[in-house]
This record gives sequence, C-alpha cells and structure tokens, in this order.
Amino acid sequence: MTEQPGYTTRLQSLLDRWGAGDESAMDEIIIHSQNRLRRMASRMLAAKPHVGRWNQTDDVLQNALVRLHRSLKDVKPDSKRAFNGLAATQIRRELIDMARSLYGPEGHGRHHKSDPGEAGPDGNARPLHEDADPATDVVGQLEMAEFHESVGRLADEEREVFELVFYQGMTQAEVAHLLEVSERTIKRRWRQARLSLKRALGLDEG
Repeated sequence: MTEQPGYTTRLQSLLDRWGAGDESAMDEIIIHSQNRLRRMASRMLAAKPHVGRWNQTDDVLQNALVRLHRSLKDVKPDSKRAFNGLAATQIRRELIDMARSLYGPEGHGRHHKSDPGEAGPDGNARPLHEDADPATDVVGQLEMAEFHESVGRLADEEREVFELVFYQGMTQAEVAHLLEVSERTIKRRWRQARLSLKRALGLDEG
C-alpha cells in the first residue's frame, strides 16, 4: 500500500503529541489516517464481494474510525508500527462483526441472495432481494468471520506480519523496513502465519 510522501513523518509527529497529552492530536490522527483506512477497507471489501454488496466502503470506514477513536482513548501508540497494529485490529473486528450481523440467524444477508443487481449512481451493485443460497452466502461469510477471529489468535509476530500484508496491503519488503528486520524473516513469519491459520481452520493436510 503506497503511502503519500510525508505520511509517516506527519503520523509520528501526531503520535508524539498524543503521547505527550495533547488531546487535539487524536482527531488529527484520525483525519490523517482516513485515506489509508479507506484504501484498506476498499481492498478488503473487494476481496469479499458478498459483504461488499451490503456495505459500501465508506460505511465500513466510518465504523472502523469509530472503533479506532475509542481505542485511542485507552491506548497511545508511540510509533507507526504500533498504530498500524491497532488500526489493523479494528478493521479485523469490524469485518467479524459485519459478517456476524449480516449472516447470523436474523441477518439481512441471510435472507436475501447476494448476487448483485444493476449498479446504482454511485457505482455500487444493488442486491436483487432474492432468496439466499445458504451454501454460499451464509456459510461462506460465517467461515470468513471465523477466519478473522483466527487471525486474532495467532502468535504476536505472526499476527503482526499477517495483518500488515493481508489487511493493509503492504509488500513484504515494506513490512521488513517497518519492523526493522530482514525480508527473509518476514517471509518466514508470513509462511508460518498461513500455516498456523490452516491448522486453526482445519485445513492442515499434514
């Protein structure tokens, strides 16, 4: 996920102010991070079309920002690395709650087919409001919620790398630079994270 020039420097400055007790810095952190979080939400929705048809990117962004705002009241990340981890956690939790609310017993998505209808003026497809196919829509999205929950249970080093690559779209080279370790180390942690997830989800063939 390519960042605008100066993004990191500005973010670090805001985090330093927030850590020093400048209450106004929190809102500035949120504003400064909106574009990055919007790209993250858009990326995640594009990979999950069933959910994306019921929730536009800005809807997900708004909920994630509310979560992040609440978190910053209790946690004061002192670095871009810490902030990225906190932001990724909020996105992950939002995706879990989204899948549960849409595809739980009373969820709107459970009772309507999620195939897209004709696109509206904003370019987003509209649901056709047909009967749902439980074999694809419901089961698939609840399994996705389980997937996100399993990410949260990974070992710290594995989870950090997985969230940065998967949720934030960073390259392994970018993650290595951020975490100040070798790219080889990141490749190893990324591989181990995926293996751990396969085992947690019962997909381990060994």
